[in-house]
Amino acid sequence: MAALPNYRPQQLSLGPLEEEIFTIVWELGPATVKAVHDKILTQPNRELAYTSVTTVLNRLTKKGWLACDKHNRSFTWKALLSPAQAQSLWAHKHLQQFLAVGNADVVATFADSLDQASVEQIDAIAKKIKDARKARED
Repeated sequence: MAALPNYRPQQLSLGPLEEEIFTIVWELGPATVKAVHDKILTQPNRELAYTSVTTVLNRLTKKGWLACDKHNRSFTWKALLSPAQAQSLWAHKHLQQFLAVGNADVVATFADSLDQASVEQIDAIAKKIKDARKARED
């Protein structure tokens, strides 16, 4: 997973359509409403109004996920973060919310419900944290 980026959007939460359109813009590079709309319509049985795409692009810009450039009468949007950076921010946000609970019983219940694969993932995460702390000390 990518390190936390220095740049942070003003609002981290995104709805499913916002997340989908953010990913499309990132994949296309600088993209117009038409390019994003056309990409969405390539999916079978998918309908979405052109104006809805425009609205979502503008919302993503206001939230700080995209930048909008105007060239003559045409607008293009580009992602300000990669999907990996976005995943890092979302994971960090959820971890902070979990840690904010601060209730040992909740944490214990969570730990009891882990399956073996989850335990192995947590062990790997703990090793990465330990390595990062050691690197900072050196």
